[in-house]
Amino acid sequence: MTRPDPRPPVNPRRRLVSRVWLGLFLVAVLALPLVVTNPYHMQVVLTGFIFAIGAYGLNIALGYTGLLSLGHAGFFGIGAYAVALLTTDLGWPFWPALVVAILVTGAIGFVVGSICLRAKGHYLAIFTLAVGMIIYQVLDKWESLTNGPIGVVGIPGPSPIGPITFDDFTSRYYLTAGFLLLAMLCAWRIKSSLFGRTLLAVRMSEPLASASGIDVMSAKRLAFTMACIYAGVAGGLYSSFIGFLGPDIASVDITFNMLLYVLLGGIASISGPLIGTLLVYTLTQFLQAFQQYQMLAFGPALIALVIFMPYGIAGAASLILHRLMPDRPRPRSAAPVRGQTGETVRP
Repeated sequence: MTRPDPRPPVNPRRRLVSRVWLGLFLVAVLALPLVVTNPYHMQVVLTGFIFAIGAYGLNIALGYTGLLSLGHAGFFGIGAYAVALLTTDLGWPFWPALVVAILVTGAIGFVVGSICLRAKGHYLAIFTLAVGMIIYQVLDKWESLTNGPIGVVGIPGPSPIGPITFDDFTSRYYLTAGFLLLAMLCAWRIKSSLFGRTLLAVRMSEPLASASGIDVMSAKRLAFTMACIYAGVAGGLYSSFIGFLGPDIASVDITFNMLLYVLLGGIASISGPLIGTLLVYTLTQFLQAFQQYQMLAFGPALIALVIFMPYGIAGAASLILHRLMPDRPRPRSAAPVRGQTGETVRP
């Protein structure tokens, strides 16, 4: 006997609207290089896509599992420096270097998670903040390996894949967009899977999840490791596309920027990190002349967002769509009837 699905049937009109928006988004991603021809604007969008990948990792830790990791930029820096050092000092091609960067970032994230995830709440935030600061200091002070404050320069771009090269902005844009779509697809699959519901149970109540038979520590460790892998991928792409690195890429400012992207766009949503990143990052880049006033604008905006839209832009849009097109009510089962022999029969 199969169990009935506890979820209410989704309004087909709302599903259609979601698919239309998805189609428009894919068309916009594919057509953007045909519309935006300014190299600087393409560079801003490309870099925004990279930071969005890192923000999706933070969304897995914070949005799905409730783990406030303030050392996320440290793992972004590990992935970036791994690709930079392997391609410049050892002469590796980009793709093997990126794979090694992912493995190294994931392994370090697994070890750090096994230690720091024993703490909870504010203690976990402080612990991960300390880890991020340690990573930053290592990148800044270990001059024999990382060149210290000077950083790494002359980082080569992605190596060709057969006849496909990545020497211009358009090809690099499509490559980054492909990684971004893959990151979004993985985030969606995680959220809609049994593992995603496990993370949701852990976020809602760890004691209740543990009482239900969930290995809470393993679930949190895996979510934290996946978040670090996302950061490592984003860091590796960043170093190869930008061409130079400094230890500031692992500073706590980058972590708080990604946290702002997630909170503004919509925590625990699929489109939220991308919306928040493109909105905040592009605005900050195009308003460089008013850089000293940016925090004066973003501070009150974030406070207003927390008060009036606690689930971010994507959450508010989803709530409006749900009210306009509510789910169909589940039909009630037919009333029991009495058979000829007198027993109660349910259809």
